[in-house]
Amino acid sequence: MTGLTGLLAYVIIWWMVLFTVLPWGVRRAENPEPGHEPAAPDKPMLWRKAAITSVIAALLWGLLYAVIDNAWISLRPGPQ
Repeated sequence: MTGLTGLLAYVIIWWMVLFTVLPWGVRRAENPEPGHEPAAPDKPMLWRKAAITSVIAALLWGLLYAVIDNAWISLRPGPQ
């Protein structure tokens, strides 16, 4: 895996994990102020979710790298 391929794989994994982490701990505001969306989260904790996403994405990227580097799964045709 080249450096650019590894970086792109990490970015794709990071975004996929972010979309699964975003709903964690979301609570609506009990009394939203006038003009605010009633369904908007009270405290979205985006920095915490970004940190959690980065850790999970790094672990998944490491697993992907190990699978590709050790050729546990190969898409190349084998010997005939």
